[in-house]
Amino acid sequence: MADPTGPVTPAGVSGPYPPAGPLAGFTIAVTAERRREELSALFERRGAKVIIAPTITIVPLGDDQALHAATEACVGLAPDIVVATTGIGFRGWLEAAEGWGMGDTLRAALNRARLIARGAKPCGAIRAADLREDWSAVTESSEEILERLLEQGIAGRRIAVQLHGGPQAEFTGALRAAGAAVVEIPVYRWTLPPDVAPVRRLVGQLTAGQIDAVTFTSAPAVLALLEIAGDSAGEVLEQFRGDTMAACVGPVTAAPLVEQDVPVVTPHRSRLGALVKTVTDELPLRSTRLGVAGTVLEIRGHAVLIDGRVQALAPAAMAILSTLAARPGTVVSKDRLAAALPRGTDGHAVDVAIARLRTALGPAGYIETVIKRGYRLRVDEPAA
Repeated sequence: MADPTGPVTPAGVSGPYPPAGPLAGFTIAVTAERRREELSALFERRGAKVIIAPTITIVPLGDDQALHAATEACVGLAPDIVVATTGIGFRGWLEAAEGWGMGDTLRAALNRARLIARGAKPCGAIRAADLREDWSAVTESSEEILERLLEQGIAGRRIAVQLHGGPQAEFTGALRAAGAAVVEIPVYRWTLPPDVAPVRRLVGQLTAGQIDAVTFTSAPAVLALLEIAGDSAGEVLEQFRGDTMAACVGPVTAAPLVEQDVPVVTPHRSRLGALVKTVTDELPLRSTRLGVAGTVLEIRGHAVLIDGRVQALAPAAMAILSTLAARPGTVVSKDRLAAALPRGTDGHAVDVAIARLRTALGPAGYIETVIKRGYRLRVDEPAA
């Protein structure tokens, strides 16, 4: 077997394959708006092809009349307890209040209240504002906060809840049911992006099976994708139940997909770096690895790895190879291969695609012709 650490050059092909990153050959979609460049760069650095299609956009806090009204209501409520759910949201709320001339009034109200943080980031934002948290949820979950408040008893208490991107009806409803007066603070509200064309293109790529993983960093991003998909939403969900990985930054983000019986991968900690690591660890496990002609052939979304070196393939060649690899060592008819081609055509198109595939892979005996029957991928012992 060829040395995977050195250049691999099939006979008849000039130049070595480039070294493969851990995500080489995979196409990953990023649906986040905030920090999308950072997230995309992390995946690209690992060799992935990245599609950027933000499914939501953030309403500027300073222009948000709903937040202004909620801030006035919060100050008028004189809350006993304030729940801070995100660091960026808490900081943005204070900055927006400063812009409206309400900064000192809001800080005074917060200073008199018990501040509860949903984890380390909102806790850091509270301290950066020269305020002090009363308690921070270790699990970074609203469920832990709710359990603690209900145990302590909140009947007659006035509670302000800083939302994180959308309504939290279950959380705030439980507080009200326990006898609390609740005001919701809708920081950085989400809306659909002004241009949904990139998302519609993503929907088309998803339903065509061209996306290996989609990342989500908020539950509204999931809901927005399905809303924009419209009549194709069912196909998108089926794709997530099949070949496309749905990767969510945490369980709150994953909830809309879990409710639709979609399997979801999430990191142990709700952080972008942890999300990238989870995708990097999990996605290669879904590739097909075979021993072929004395090499290890690994078939990924839009490329093939030969002994750990990447070779990009045209869509037609990739479709042919994937179909052959699904039945290694078995003769696959031209009709079946023709049906797998992206545009679907006849046996001649299959012959052309096979010829181009052999050129890309090199004449090393990867694909055998079985006269009048079709083609097969010649396999050795299955790769470990």
